[in-house]
This record gives sequence, structure tokens and C-alpha cells, in this order.
Amino acid sequence: MLIRSAVLNVMTKAAQKAGRGLVRDFGEVEHLQVSRKGPGDFVSTADKKAERTIIEEIEKARPEAGILAEESGGKKGDDPDKRFIIDPLDGTTNFLHGLPHWAISIGYEERGELIAGVVYDPVKDELFWAERGKGAYVNDRRIRVSSRQNLAEAVLGTGIPHIGHDTDGHVTFQRRLQAAMHNTAGVRRWGTASLDLCYVAAGRFDGFWERGLKPWDVAAGIVIVKEAGGFVSDAQGRAYTFQSSDLVVGNDSLHKSVVKLIKDATKPAADAS
Repeated sequence: MLIRSAVLNVMTKAAQKAGRGLVRDFGEVEHLQVSRKGPGDFVSTADKKAERTIIEEIEKARPEAGILAEESGGKKGDDPDKRFIIDPLDGTTNFLHGLPHWAISIGYEERGELIAGVVYDPVKDELFWAERGKGAYVNDRRIRVSSRQNLAEAVLGTGIPHIGHDTDGHVTFQRRLQAAMHNTAGVRRWGTASLDLCYVAAGRFDGFWERGLKPWDVAAGIVIVKEAGGFVSDAQGRAYTFQSSDLVVGNDSLHKSVVKLIKDATKPAADAS
């Protein structure tokens, strides 16, 4: 029998409660697609409602903790050493377009160290979770990163920059994607970074990279990847922090290869020769 800590139980309950509401709202998006107004305002309301649900559940159980949340910004807690990091709807664009691939992400931090993470995909009813030192799971099944060692056999996940990103970011991505296309078995862009990290943890992806992610996109997923035996860094292979511009994850064999691939792809021409 799997025993989860009290804090992880709080996170799980909050994610699942918010998930039930979002699933109901997701069912309405399809009907809104045909309206002149469109579903944008509706989805924004659903996102904020889910965040309120999560925060209410956390504050009931852990009123002393701080909160960092995508929509509201959150608050400082009475205990400065404890903080929950919340993305109530990761994959908003997918949700907006009726694509059933989005998630709720909740990470928990103590003294600046990520301790626990929950990523819930309500459509597939997959709950990814982990606590430091206790392994990573999907629902009640233990998960591990893949054992592939050859980059040519690997499938990588990534995020593609879109409107609103600077031109340099687009050019950087194009170079990295070209390198990945030439050296791997394939690249996938599914539009929900928290689930991309969980898919690396579960061995569905062999690695992942993306630029410009926010703490709420990755806090929970980082714990899950590490507890599944994976490695997390920035694009230079250094320790990843919330201030890093890039995130790279992979299994123990391929992480260094993915770092090298994207580093080499963005070297100045003189350095690359």
C-alpha cells in the first residue's frame, strides 16, 4: 500500500477537485467554438476558478504556507520556508481549442528546495506524483525514466515559441529543432510542459527541452523527473533554477547528449567550426 504524506494528500485533493470542475468546463468549450464571441473569456474564467479551488483547499490545510500562482500571483505565507507553486491549467491553448491534453500542476517547496509535486491530467485520469526520496508514480504505479542510450533511437519533447516571443527565441528554436531532427528518432510538441516532464519520468519521452518556462510550469514536474531517475539542467548542463532561460531533462544516459545537441546547435559559427 502506498502511503502519501499529509502535504501530498492536500495537493492531490486540490488537483482532483479542480480537475472535476475543469472537465465540466472543457465539455462546454466544444459548443463555444461555434459562437461569435468564442471560448476565450470562458476559458479564462475556468482557469481562474480552478486556481481559486486549489488555493482554498491548500489554505484550509496549510494556512501558514506561501503561494505562487500563475493567475493571481499568490501571497507570502506566515512561514517563509514553505511555498506551493500552482498552475491551475497548464495547456490553456489546448483547452481553448478543445484538445484533450492539459493538466493541473502543483509543486511544494521548503527552504527553496522542491519537495513534492503533483501533475493531474483529468481527461485521461492520470495522476503523476512524487516526493523527494520516495520515488515517482502515475496513479499507483511506480514509474522510471527510459533506459535508451542512443540518441538516434530517442524521442524528445519540446515547446515551440509562438506569437509574443522574441525573434531570437524563434531562431534559436529552429536551430535546435533542426539538430534534433537530424539526430533523433523524432520530436513531439504537445503543448503542456508539466505533462512533457511527466512523460520523460514515465519513459514515454527520452528527453525534453524548452526555453522560457515559468516556475509554475515546471515545479511539480522537476520533482517527478528526479524521483523517476532523470536529470534536470539548463542548456549549458548547469543546475536548473527558476531564473534559468532554458530547461533540459533526460534519462541518465541521454541527458548529456541532449545538452550537447542544443548547445552545439546554437554556437556562433566560428565556435561551431
